[in-house]
Amino acid sequence: MRKTFFQGVGGILSADIAVPDHERELDFYAKTLTTGDNPLWREDLMNNQGTPIIGLGVRSPEYEALPLQWMPHFQVSDVAASAARTLEFGGQELFHGKGDDGQSLWAVLVDPTGAGFGVIPVVSDESYSIGQKEQVGCISWLSLTVPDAKSSRDFYQHVVGWNAKSIEMGNSKGQFTSFEMQGENEIAASEICQHRCEHKSIPAVWLIHLPVDDLVESLRRVSEGGGEVIQEFAEEKYAVVRDPVGVYLALRSG
Repeated sequence: MRKTFFQGVGGILSADIAVPDHERELDFYAKTLTTGDNPLWREDLMNNQGTPIIGLGVRSPEYEALPLQWMPHFQVSDVAASAARTLEFGGQELFHGKGDDGQSLWAVLVDPTGAGFGVIPVVSDESYSIGQKEQVGCISWLSLTVPDAKSSRDFYQHVVGWNAKSIEMGNSKGQFTSFEMQGENEIAASEICQHRCEHKSIPAVWLIHLPVDDLVESLRRVSEGGGEVIQEFAEEKYAVVRDPVGVYLALRSG
């Protein structure tokens, strides 16, 4: 079962980014996400139930070290251990928040391919499991496309605590393997994909897949708002796009 939001190790809490030209970016996302007869997002970028799922912040000097990409926040059993394993397996630590007692509260990390992400303790508030049956106004999926999917699989198994399920796939260009990264109870929270020819324009970043009510109209607004549609995947009903400041994400039919 695919479900990005769940309470437990490997569950996604939210995603955020600090961007230059903040007002333009806010306008871009507000218009791009709120399409169709039943928009899945409010104009303040919260979902329709008022839950803060994605956050668009100002890129102030203190955040200059952050990569310019959407960064999902993964729940882990031990933040300090995850940060240490990130360094052990070739990644970087950008920020590490600690309490007055020295206990690790959160960390912002970068994997060996350059993909940024955050880690936090498992949330204790069960109400944050997001009760929508169809995950309306939430991150519907996460994907990471990299040159060596097996190495990234191993990295995230050690750092986040995910298990991995191999998905054998094929098309006219040959066979390939991707990995569903699973939390508890075999719930798939994300996917790590092997980079192929058709992915040549997609960088190694965590793509947040945001559902919209009218995908065609949202893609039109991407271009109208100064962004770019990078690649459409018609069968899967989603498209990879780039926003006005160069950030990649995916828009998916809700």
